[in-house]
Amino acid sequence: MSYLSHFNLQEQPFRLTPDPDFLYWSKQHARAKAYMESTIWLADGFVVITGEIGSGKTTLLQSFLSELDDDVVYAMVSQTQLTATQFLQAVLTEFGFKPFNQRKVELLDTLNMFLIEQYSLGKKVVLIVDEAQNLSHKVLEEIRLISGIETHKEKVLRIILAGQPELRDALESPGLKQLVQRVRLRFHVGPLDRREMQEYVEHRLEVAGAATQLFEEDTFDKIYRYTGGVPRLINTLCDTALLCAFADEKRKVGLEDVAAAVTELSWEEHESNTGIHEKLQQIQKREVNDSDVTRIQVRHDGEIIEELAFPLGRVIVGRSSDNEVYIKSKFVSRHHAQLVSDENGCVIEDLNSTNGVFLGERQVKKYRLRDGDVVSLGVHEIVYHDLRLRNEVFEDQLDSRPDEIAEDMADDIADDMVNEGLENSLGEGGSNDQDSAVIKL
Repeated sequence: MSYLSHFNLQEQPFRLTPDPDFLYWSKQHARAKAYMESTIWLADGFVVITGEIGSGKTTLLQSFLSELDDDVVYAMVSQTQLTATQFLQAVLTEFGFKPFNQRKVELLDTLNMFLIEQYSLGKKVVLIVDEAQNLSHKVLEEIRLISGIETHKEKVLRIILAGQPELRDALESPGLKQLVQRVRLRFHVGPLDRREMQEYVEHRLEVAGAATQLFEEDTFDKIYRYTGGVPRLINTLCDTALLCAFADEKRKVGLEDVAAAVTELSWEEHESNTGIHEKLQQIQKREVNDSDVTRIQVRHDGEIIEELAFPLGRVIVGRSSDNEVYIKSKFVSRHHAQLVSDENGCVIEDLNSTNGVFLGERQVKKYRLRDGDVVSLGVHEIVYHDLRLRNEVFEDQLDSRPDEIAEDMADDIADDMVNEGLENSLGEGGSNDQDSAVIKL
């Protein structure tokens, strides 16, 4: 980077790519690593590590792998959107095999023989699966089965699953109780607190070769407000702030440089430190604009808890509060589905959610909604309406009246449209209830 010589740095301190040399050992990260190390000396070690996006899980895994002894053989699988057979092939490939023409029974036999052979040689075998939140239930069940491979004395495969919080949701599914019973240790890596965040920034600068503190003391509160202590966000903001200070030929990063970086990144204050939830509610309750084409109700136990309207484009539905449609429910994945409004209506698409998307009893990946459709997300429901159909009814009624009363009719109909509820919004020109579909997620 061009600012390295300016700040007397040997390396870029805030790269987004995982680098174990820059790992800051917060209490959480140290504990998570201790749990992973326990898999080595526990014959039936099975550990689950979860964390938010950007919390440092992958860097933690790489640090763990870099310190393994020579008597440990490991496979690291990061591509997890696989079938059970493809997953077994990926594992064996990591162990040095070329199993692509083998059937599943042959794959299992090859893996079984390999594990027994390694055990006889005094080796310990570890399987690490990153991004494990994307694993299907069938693959998770396959992992449970291979974790049971054993000699007459002990099990021979140690397993570490690492992933985003959706992994915890998946493990809570009734069909995976046997897998959960195999798990010895579980730990969730959260964001850094305010003190740890400052130590994290100072640590990375020191590793990069900084001889002095490059960030003014008053900058850290603002950095924390906009990053929430999430390492990946900290790296992005601090790197941009260094660039802003460098552009102004400053030797240190001040409060104005952090503010300039925030503006350049177009960031809002992080949800964990602000009233963003209240802001979201205000956005959700806004009046319908002329550009809006889609309107939905979010219902729970028959009660309407939100009414939202959107223009053409995509909105995300899920449990993460930064989604356009935020539903706080353990039955809803963080990014469960998306609604895409286009010239022809609106499409709902499953985003690899834990519980899937269903049209009646049939699971679907993508479905074009009809006006009045009810989408079920666990214990919540979303009712879809196409605002363009309503406009067509309005225009048809105007066209059927003489010109001299059209203006009065327009006012009357507009008033009615404001006052009547969404359930009656289509009037006589809308689709009837028999045409409605129920989609379960």
